[in-house]
Amino acid sequence: MHRAAPGTDGYYSREAFRRWYDAQPSGRYERVDGRIVGMAPERGAHLRVKGAIYKALDRAVTLAGVPCQALPDGATVETGDSDYEPDALVNCGAPMADDAVAAPCPVIIVEVLSPGTASTDTGGKLADYFRIPSVAHYLIVHPTRRTVTHHRRTDAGSSQPCLQRIHDRF
Repeated sequence: MHRAAPGTDGYYSREAFRRWYDAQPSGRYERVDGRIVGMAPERGAHLRVKGAIYKALDRAVTLAGVPCQALPDGATVETGDSDYEPDALVNCGAPMADDAVAAPCPVIIVEVLSPGTASTDTGGKLADYFRIPSVAHYLIVHPTRRTVTHHRRTDAGSSQPCLQRIHDRF
């Protein structure tokens, strides 16, 4: 999944990572356990699947009329010493601020597998995402097999009524 980013050996705090990221002329990066890792370019199949997922989530949120927003890739999910960019997510409650990079209350997170991401998406990210109290669902999509692995929090708390209305529309 990740290639080491040049000149990024060592631990980076969230703030140092954001400063470093903002100074990059191009590329996609995540911070995993305080280390900067580069993300490989995405292939056409991956892009089409994640676009379809975002559209479906956006449609479900709109039809449900809940105080949530579907967000495409690019929104960061902060967890411990990691900053991930999932392929799509649903944020509930206060909308993501115009100048923010992180979703304040992610409830549904979606990752589309790539050849090099399976172990990370089903291992470390799975554990990290469920450390966030608001996360109720984590979907892992296999683009060529057309399968979805659904991980669900059983103690989702106050987000459940909104989620049920989204489920009814999805």
